[in-house]
Amino acid sequence: MKKFMDKDFLLTTETSQWLFHEVAASQPIFDYHCHLNPKEIAENRRFSNLAEIWLGGDHYKWRAMRSNGIPETYITGTAEPYDKFLAWAKTIPYLIGNPLYHWTHLELQRYFNISEVLNEASAPAIWQEANRQLATNPSLSVYGIFSTFKVYAVGTTDDPADTLEWHNAIKKEKHTETKVLPSFRPDKALAVQTPSFTSYIETLSSTAGTAIRDLKDLLQVLSKRIAYFNDLGCRASDHALEYPPFAVSENGSTGSEWEAEAGRIFKKALSGEPISSQEAELYRTFLLVCLAGEYRKYGWAMQLHVASIRNNNTTMFNTLGPDTGFDAVHDHQIAEKLAKLLDLMQQRGALPKTILYSLNPKDYYVLGTLMGCFQGDEIPGKIQLGSAWWFCDHKDGMEEQMKLLGNLGLLPRFIGMLTDSRSFLSYPRHEYFRRILCNIIGTWAEDGEIPNDRELLQRIVADISFWNAERYFST
Repeated sequence: MKKFMDKDFLLTTETSQWLFHEVAASQPIFDYHCHLNPKEIAENRRFSNLAEIWLGGDHYKWRAMRSNGIPETYITGTAEPYDKFLAWAKTIPYLIGNPLYHWTHLELQRYFNISEVLNEASAPAIWQEANRQLATNPSLSVYGIFSTFKVYAVGTTDDPADTLEWHNAIKKEKHTETKVLPSFRPDKALAVQTPSFTSYIETLSSTAGTAIRDLKDLLQVLSKRIAYFNDLGCRASDHALEYPPFAVSENGSTGSEWEAEAGRIFKKALSGEPISSQEAELYRTFLLVCLAGEYRKYGWAMQLHVASIRNNNTTMFNTLGPDTGFDAVHDHQIAEKLAKLLDLMQQRGALPKTILYSLNPKDYYVLGTLMGCFQGDEIPGKIQLGSAWWFCDHKDGMEEQMKLLGNLGLLPRFIGMLTDSRSFLSYPRHEYFRRILCNIIGTWAEDGEIPNDRELLQRIVADISFWNAERYFST
């Protein structure tokens, strides 16, 4: 029987073990999509206790604790930090089979050199030792963590109306070698049906120092903000979409009539009039195509995250707000509209590098085949099937995504893992991914499915672990 989570955890063959220990483990990390707080980075935050650094903002853990019947006061409420940590420790034994079980113990091992299994009995000693290290070990500050885990770059998630003051501070002060790059997330500018749309446009106008009275003004302001983001190192945009939109004028026009219709809808929304679903989709389609052309101009990658149905528990949304653990997998049909959206961008010469993610694995074959229709010679793997995301971010999900990409596309061109996390303790997720990657490649080699050519295998693993992403976002 193997020891629990030893050095060869998830590595079932000698070739897999060699690939991980000699190749993947030493690669830097390019965490190109995360939700880390730029202010905490700029201030090189030190955390006062394990609950603060581990449970604050982590809706993956919050969701698991609720499933275990933990009262909300011990999750997002006013309970003492130790009591929250103890509630998490009580939940851990019930997470066997969940990636959180592995991530939790990897984080204890890699950050605190604690190999004990976390449970209610071990919790007091683990709490004491982890807190001692947080208080005394400089490598557990934000910049210390970046250095320890060889974090080459992180891509935060930032609204066009954000002043990026903290990104400016990080760039100016140069206290970390890690590249801290803003990412352009204009979801609120596309959310024309929301009650807060008018106030958001006012905020965007204020940040840009330009009045936004019509669609032309909005496009100019967004272009201006994209240029500003680019000056601070932005290499990607990000869009959270329930489904890929595609709606044009009734006569099929994608020219001046379409633009005029989008402009009418925008003015209607600014005046506070209700917007129909069809109108909202036309507006989103038009704006997304315009934005794609801007992204292409700067060589950015456009990330499209689809198939999440959000804020499903109205009571809890009204209490806690968004991103607190009440989202789920959506089941829209996406093939036809995504094909038309990408095709329109291509026809206009506006299709940038694009990463396609779905929260619903049923969409993988759609994404994996559609992306092959729009590749180009600007960069290998221009259109990417994004890493297994969110509810798919586990051993089975990662294996499924990579094997399907191997079947339908070019696995060795894959840009690899991202944390999509709000936690500074999430970097072992890259290790988790790399172990799974090495086990796939190593097993194929030992089974004779691919050549046991160590130079080839080493190059594939190193590229997927880091170098493909470095080239993709730098080009």
